[in-house]
Amino acid sequence: MIRGDDQARFASKLPVATPIECWIWQGSCMRGGYGQFPMGDTAVLAHRFAYEMFRGPIPHGLTIDHLCRNRACVNPWHLDPVTFQENIRRRVVVRPTFCKRGHSLAGAYLHSGRRHCRPCAILRQRERRAGRR
Repeated sequence: MIRGDDQARFASKLPVATPIECWIWQGSCMRGGYGQFPMGDTAVLAHRFAYEMFRGPIPHGLTIDHLCRNRACVNPWHLDPVTFQENIRRRVVVRPTFCKRGHSLAGAYLHSGRRHCRPCAILRQRERRAGRR
């Protein structure tokens, strides 16, 4: 249940923004980028608190999806209650386009379910052969 003093503390961490813009959480954030809001002995996710504060309770069995794809956003009109499966389906997967040495992964090959850079594989093979001599 949301108390009045919690609402005031929460509002102090909100930026001055329009309902259209992302409201970037001004409090502490977790490692994954989600805002967290302390309530007593525990901390709750700031976007969930914002949804409940402005739009009402989150329906049982649903999770909150950020329509804007910004994990630090707490704008309740950017949040959508969906099933966990739908949230996963909507997830945007960004695949790297270059390896850690800067080679393009356009010609990468698959091995054990992962993409591998061909130029790096050739370098590793040359290093192994040179070590045997």
